[in-house]
Amino acid sequence: MGALLRSEEMTLCQLFLQSEAAYTCVSELGELGLVQFRDLNPDVNAFQRKFVNEVRRCDEMERKLRFLEKEIKKDGIPMLDTGDNPDAPAPREMIDLEATFEKLENEMKEVNANSEALKRNFLELTELKHILRKTQTFFEEAEIHHTQAIHDPSLTDETMGLLGEEPYRSGQALKLGFVAGVILREKIPAFEKMLWRVCRGNVFLRQTEIVNPLEDPVTGDQVYKSVFIIFFQGDQLKSRVKKICEGFRATLYPCPETPAERREMAIGVMTRIEDLNTVLGQTQDHRHRVLVAAARNIKVWFIKVRKIKAIYYTLNQFNIESSQKCLIAECWCPVEDLDRIQQALRRGTERSGSSVPSILNKMGTKQTPPTYNRTNKFTEAFQAIVDSYGVSTYREINPAPFTIISFPFLFAVMFGDIGHGLIMAIFGIFLIIREKYFMAKKIEDEIFATFFGGRYIITLMGLFSIYTGFLYNDVFSKSLNVFGSSWFPIDPQTNKGYTSATLHGSTNLQLDPNTSYVGGGPYPFGLDPIWQMSSNKITATNSLKMKLSVIFGVTQMLFGVLLSLLNHRHFKNKLNIICEFIPQVIFMCSIFGYLCILVFYKWTHFTVSDLGKDPNLLIGLINMFLMQRKKTDVPMYPGQYGFEKFLVFLAFVCVPWMWLAKPLWLRHQHRFGQHHYQPLATQNGNLIDIDDEECIYHDEFDTKHTDDNEEEEFDFGDTFIHQSIHTIEYCLGCISHTASYLRLWALSLAHAQLSEVLWSMVMQIGLNFAFPIGVFLLVPLFAFWAGATVVVLVLMEGMSAFLHTLRLHWVEFQSKFYKGEGEKFQPFTFEDLTQYSVED
Repeated sequence: MGALLRSEEMTLCQLFLQSEAAYTCVSELGELGLVQFRDLNPDVNAFQRKFVNEVRRCDEMERKLRFLEKEIKKDGIPMLDTGDNPDAPAPREMIDLEATFEKLENEMKEVNANSEALKRNFLELTELKHILRKTQTFFEEAEIHHTQAIHDPSLTDETMGLLGEEPYRSGQALKLGFVAGVILREKIPAFEKMLWRVCRGNVFLRQTEIVNPLEDPVTGDQVYKSVFIIFFQGDQLKSRVKKICEGFRATLYPCPETPAERREMAIGVMTRIEDLNTVLGQTQDHRHRVLVAAARNIKVWFIKVRKIKAIYYTLNQFNIESSQKCLIAECWCPVEDLDRIQQALRRGTERSGSSVPSILNKMGTKQTPPTYNRTNKFTEAFQAIVDSYGVSTYREINPAPFTIISFPFLFAVMFGDIGHGLIMAIFGIFLIIREKYFMAKKIEDEIFATFFGGRYIITLMGLFSIYTGFLYNDVFSKSLNVFGSSWFPIDPQTNKGYTSATLHGSTNLQLDPNTSYVGGGPYPFGLDPIWQMSSNKITATNSLKMKLSVIFGVTQMLFGVLLSLLNHRHFKNKLNIICEFIPQVIFMCSIFGYLCILVFYKWTHFTVSDLGKDPNLLIGLINMFLMQRKKTDVPMYPGQYGFEKFLVFLAFVCVPWMWLAKPLWLRHQHRFGQHHYQPLATQNGNLIDIDDEECIYHDEFDTKHTDDNEEEEFDFGDTFIHQSIHTIEYCLGCISHTASYLRLWALSLAHAQLSEVLWSMVMQIGLNFAFPIGVFLLVPLFAFWAGATVVVLVLMEGMSAFLHTLRLHWVEFQSKFYKGEGEKFQPFTFEDLTQYSVED
């Protein structure tokens, strides 16, 4: 139980490793994951350390692997992940890995370069093929227009010239030039406008779209292009047209003027395209084979490279002995695991073949060790909740074991519904059953990862919600009549049962507890189902849930104060027990503990026959402090008023007790007691007995690192201010925190009312219609009701209840004993190698 209540006992050790064995020893410690190394070279630049070249080589290998991974993903080849965890390769294996990666990278770059050149050539030939086809169409259309022009004198010479013909002016032939090419389809409108403006309308442009998309040889994207042909006259226009084409990145191709030459070129182009297709297919097959072979091992290669990098990164934190034969390291490690660490060092020494054993020595220090709480897959999520508030101070009480029960229970108090809890529990159990599958898939979605990480919390919250749902007798806003109601409809005026005519003819009937409660006792478990039908259900359940909220809150806070006693005893802080713990318990019990006792007393001593005569506890608590009573007030028990005055006196006495006793005693101790006290012994007003044989010093309130020769001066002013703040915070906190627990009642009420409103506004509509209309309405209405139930009542309300439960644990509960000022233990481990991965 001690390991659950507190973090592991840690010790600072010094490692002496032979140079030839340092790599394998660190590798074994990384597999073990129980050692946190300290950087002994904090002032040395990262580029000036011993193994910086090895780290750079690892970065280069990782870059090559990322290049291969990118190519593998581009081709859609699955990467085999068997879940293997290979050992870190020996240093000499780095050369083989570098050679393998270098060969694969060069081969892939060569294949990519050849493939890109072939694709670029293929693209040019394809574009040329389309140009030859389209221009042939253009010229055939021109011949048709020429034939029409012979029989149609309305066509002018200029029009014929633009069609590529040779009209005659003054006996001389007019010769037009043309250029042909391809351009991106989306650039055509701007291209036309530019040609018209620059050439002043003296060119003729024909263009048509290439139906099938073409592949960009560089990016691999599919692009849509168009073929164009431009007719012009003169070299000046030709120069302008070519510059415009160059500006719009249009590609120009040579196009013969005669049909015979165009056909001959087209045949040659088609032959070359067929040959290129064959070569491209062979190139892609070779590329695919290389990538498939790399995909089988790339996951393992990544692990090996990152392990090597992690080892050398860690070795850079070591000191090197002057003779260069020994590396010296300092590390934090759990005392309980020292034997396992020794065994790992022996295995590393044996693997290296060194004859000199590695040495592990415990060191004395006054620095506060890191906090290490052992967890498993069940407790990990609960520990994460606690650590989110603050990592526990070294060796103080860990709230996580208590959170395992209290967290889902308080959540369920606000979320109590059998149906909603069942949905949540089924989802959590599904995640647990499919745990191995989801872990193997390594889903990277952040939202799903959050739910999966909290699968055990979700399951417990669902199960506890089912339990509280039975207590509230609430399932989707309806009640279960399992044991039969203890109420019977009896007319309070006649003391006889209501007749059928009265029951069916009235919408509002009253049941007097003195006459109608004839069941012989309360409902066996939970709330009587008849309250579901009553109009004053909220009034009755509110009173019950409000009192339960206060009881749960005071109980948890008082438990937190009791846990602080364990901290004081562990740190041997007798002064805090006398001056803080005892007055805190008396203060809380004399006010709020007494209030809880009155609640139970009222439940057990006042029955339905005392309806209207029972005292109001809230008014009674106020009168208790005001010490004002009416003559008509009747005490709940003999001697009540005198006893309450005594409790108020105790509460007032506890305030100066907590406030003044500790600072005054410490000042007296400083003036007339020990003059040479240990460091940290009275820091922040805490007097701690320190074992002379223990090398590690702790302080309950302050975990600052101190030097070996540092001694702290006692400052009464600082101690007095600190204790004043602590006293005010506790006294006011007892009141505000107790009121804060009323959120249990408020959210429970809101959840129940939302569920009831959703049922009455949706499902009740379909149930009010008779057959067959009601059947057709129920299908869509049920779908909407089910969706709203999951989204609003389970997800959104569940998130709200979760956050409120989180606040109750962090502020109201943990503030009574938990400081959370520690530093988390971060061992050197190979389980998480992502921190050693550097993206491009």
